[in-house]
Amino acid sequence: MWRGRVGALLRVWGFWPTGIPRRRLLSCDAASQAGSNSPRCWNCGGPWGPGREDRFFCPQCRALQAPDPTRDYFSLMDCNRSFRVDTAKLQHRYQQLQRLVHPDFFSQRSQTEKDFSEKHSTLVNDAYKTLLAPLSRGLYLVS
Repeated sequence: MWRGRVGALLRVWGFWPTGIPRRRLLSCDAASQAGSNSPRCWNCGGPWGPGREDRFFCPQCRALQAPDPTRDYFSLMDCNRSFRVDTAKLQHRYQQLQRLVHPDFFSQRSQTEKDFSEKHSTLVNDAYKTLLAPLSRGLYLVS
C-alpha cells in the first residue's frame, strides 16, 4: 500500500516518469542475489552491460539506455585511437549513430527514453565535432 503512495508522490514531484511501468522493489537480499555488479535495464530490469557491442539498447526490451560515461569518443565513433582519422568513415558513423539515437525518433517514447536520446545525441555530436577537427582531436588525444 505504501509503495503506491510513494510512486504517486514520485510521479507528482517529477522523479518517476509517467511512461515507465512500476517495478517491484527488491529487498536487500534479492538485490544482492540479482548481481548488483552488473548493470540492469531501467525498463525491464534485465541484464545489460557496457561490454556489449550494442551499447545503446537493452537486448530484451530494446529500450534506449543511459549513455556510458566511461566510453571515449574514439570507441564511440569506432575509430582507432590515433591522430589520423578517416573523416569519411567518421561522417558515416556519425550519421549511423544519429539514425539510432536522434531525439526525433523518440517522440512517441517515454520521457526517460527521450532524455537518454537527447544525451546520446549530444554526446555523438560532441564526439564528431571533436574528432573531425585536427586541433581538437589532438587536444582530446593528449587529455
